[in-house]
Amino acid sequence: MPPGQSSQPIRNPADTRQVTLNEILEIAGERTFGFLFVLLSLPSALPIPAPGYSVPFGIVMLLLALQLIAGSEQPWLPEKFRKKGFERSTVQGFLRKGMPWLKRIETVARPRLTPVCTSRVGRMVIGCAIALMSISMMIPIPLTNTLPAIGIFVTGFGLLDDDGAISLAGLTICVMGAALSGTILYWLIHFGVAGMEQGVEALKDVVKP
Repeated sequence: MPPGQSSQPIRNPADTRQVTLNEILEIAGERTFGFLFVLLSLPSALPIPAPGYSVPFGIVMLLLALQLIAGSEQPWLPEKFRKKGFERSTVQGFLRKGMPWLKRIETVARPRLTPVCTSRVGRMVIGCAIALMSISMMIPIPLTNTLPAIGIFVTGFGLLDDDGAISLAGLTICVMGAALSGTILYWLIHFGVAGMEQGVEALKDVVKP
């Protein structure tokens, strides 16, 4: 090796480049809110650790949900959020893990019960549910982000394809997520952290295969 030359491998600058939320929004275009809800809920909906994603993505989805409730036809986000960057390798990993689930839902998705996704009332209900689930995702307590994120993911997929049946299934999951988060918060308020931890362990024993 020539003198003065480092033994460290040369890294491709593209390997460390971050993916910004603005790039994600460009992929979505101005077509629909559904695509954004699916994409932004994916990291927290997957059964893998997603530290650092639930809160910022929860904030973004809350803003989008409020726009949906207000009757907006196209999503809008402040430039501050658009410039938020995430590691490219991490984002690619989430997409690889999520593609099988996306393909499974895609095989059954089709326009049906479309007023659930297209009517003013239907979009308000969906917006309210996603807003509540987004808030739950931002609570720094175990078990309060995965099920709500799954609810947003499924509801958003139905919204993407105008499939009211899938969105109704997602809303059902949202109700379950709200019940779970409410129960956990109740335990925390009335029994403290130790009591909540005991409750979480008991729940794990119940669902353990």
